[in-house]
Amino acid sequence: MDATVAVSAVRDVGPDTIALELESPDGFEAQPGQFVKLLGTVDGEEYARFYTLSSPSVEGTFEVTVGVDPDEAGPFSRFLLALDPGDTLDISGPFGRSFYDGESRAVVLAGGPGVGPAVGIAEAALADGNEAAIVYQSDAPAHEERLSALRDAGVPASVTAGDITGAVSDAVTGEADEQIFVYGFAEFVDDATVALEAANIDADTAKFENFG
Repeated sequence: MDATVAVSAVRDVGPDTIALELESPDGFEAQPGQFVKLLGTVDGEEYARFYTLSSPSVEGTFEVTVGVDPDEAGPFSRFLLALDPGDTLDISGPFGRSFYDGESRAVVLAGGPGVGPAVGIAEAALADGNEAAIVYQSDAPAHEERLSALRDAGVPASVTAGDITGAVSDAVTGEADEQIFVYGFAEFVDDATVALEAANIDADTAKFENFG
């Protein structure tokens, strides 16, 4: 689907991180963990970037989480940071096959911006009456309020700036009805694969989204 949507809200959700809440166009259907393409024109140049959904549903509105390094932010990142409620943005999607599909237990391993789909998937699983767990690697965590609310609801959600092997071993059960998700940049995906193998989990059974 290609559509022009309005911005509903822009929220600070952590260090150098914002959440963009966008109005869902008619007929838009997407699952937590899928991603959309955001498009815009800045100073006459067209840009397109992919962002994973960080909301548990797309009913009415949906959310993406945008991490921006102020020392490396390009024109489109600065454009997104400057958006206000009521502004419009072109989108395309959804895309991706590594999404929550009603599994009875969802374990999400997240690196950096992977926390967006992690909280969205965990919240969706709880809403469905299922179980969830999160292992989040970051030295500057985002979405801490939602992570805290998930913990209060009984979801194990660990945050570490270092090695995730022990946390992964604690989070996974290896049971047949458990689905593991991995979201992050290439280095984190490699670390997650090693951690899963150390926990005697076949990494090929996980759903991966490599951010590059």
